[in-house]
Amino acid sequence: MLPPDTTGVQLSPDEVARFSRHLILPEIGLEGQKRLKAASVLCVGTGGLGSPLLLYLAAAGVGRLGIVDFDVVDASNLQRQVIHGTSWVGQPKIESARHRILEINPHCQVELHSTALTSENALEIMASYDVICDGTDNFPTRYLVNDACVLLGKPNVYGSIFRFEGQATVFNHEGGPNYRDLFPEPPPPGLVPSCAEGGVVGVLPGIIGVIQATETVKILTGIGTTLSGRLLLFDALKMSFRELRLRPDPARPAIDRLIDYQEFCGVAGTAPGQEEAAAVDAITVQQLKTLLEESAETLVLLDVRNPPEAEIATIPGAVLIPLHRIESGEAIEEVRQLAQGKTLYVHCKMGGRSAKALIALQRHGIEGVNVTGGIQAWSEEVDPNVARY
Repeated sequence: MLPPDTTGVQLSPDEVARFSRHLILPEIGLEGQKRLKAASVLCVGTGGLGSPLLLYLAAAGVGRLGIVDFDVVDASNLQRQVIHGTSWVGQPKIESARHRILEINPHCQVELHSTALTSENALEIMASYDVICDGTDNFPTRYLVNDACVLLGKPNVYGSIFRFEGQATVFNHEGGPNYRDLFPEPPPPGLVPSCAEGGVVGVLPGIIGVIQATETVKILTGIGTTLSGRLLLFDALKMSFRELRLRPDPARPAIDRLIDYQEFCGVAGTAPGQEEAAAVDAITVQQLKTLLEESAETLVLLDVRNPPEAEIATIPGAVLIPLHRIESGEAIEEVRQLAQGKTLYVHCKMGGRSAKALIALQRHGIEGVNVTGGIQAWSEEVDPNVARY
């Protein structure tokens, strides 16, 4: 992309003082700072990645920031989504983000898009911005952002995180590859756990989000070498970085329109785990409560979460056997012995992993019933003293 047009753009005395550390950098200087002021960036998502992205782009002096999000702040967000604060729990994330951005840089124009990004609205929302930053956490939206960027000719500054690992690159910039060159097809639904199920160390999105912000500043000011054509991989446990080369695939089908990305990714509008849950018998937590009170001796309740989760909260009487031990076959006979002569009920945090466990057990002739909503529903509907996480 061409640097933003700075014709008529001036810095006020306050802005000169505010951005003085940029102005004395030969690589940025007055012209570079004017480019930042003239620029516009759309951030899709105000979660772990969007938080540091927006904070640093605002602090850098980007003149117009757009935010797409329809979620509200939850207490569990605050471990990593540093743009939000405790006083904003229960309120829209985009409002929380705007408040913090204007605290950092009152000269920034903040535009809010309180909606889910869809094939129907993506091109209209994204059209007026110079750079698009992808701070999403699901495959349908990543493909949507990518394809819309290709159709509009916009750079796509990409990042993703999981547990202790993250990656970042720049797609669709100066003839470089796009997301479909890295992932021509999405992974099977449920193969990659969400952060809510798999967890994420709180500082990781800060590192990746700041890398995304750095790339955005470089693109807007026209300095340095971007990550276009390079996928940067970060391992927080090893504190190591490595790179993979990316190239456009000449055999890749052309992107000429936006499609149904839920269908493309095989999720058909369902939440994570719903597809598996629909394939097994299920009961509600209220029904489980009645069974435990009236006929506990006739059943066994299996908890397939990970041990650290069980340390946070448990349903009384549940036996812990993590999902990975069932899927690997290691615990099949153990479950078979537990369930002998009894009805097997299985739960996890929200119902997705327990459904997977039951599907795996069925392959070995072991039948059971899923607990819809898992321990989260138990805490909400049965026993509020059970901690939510």
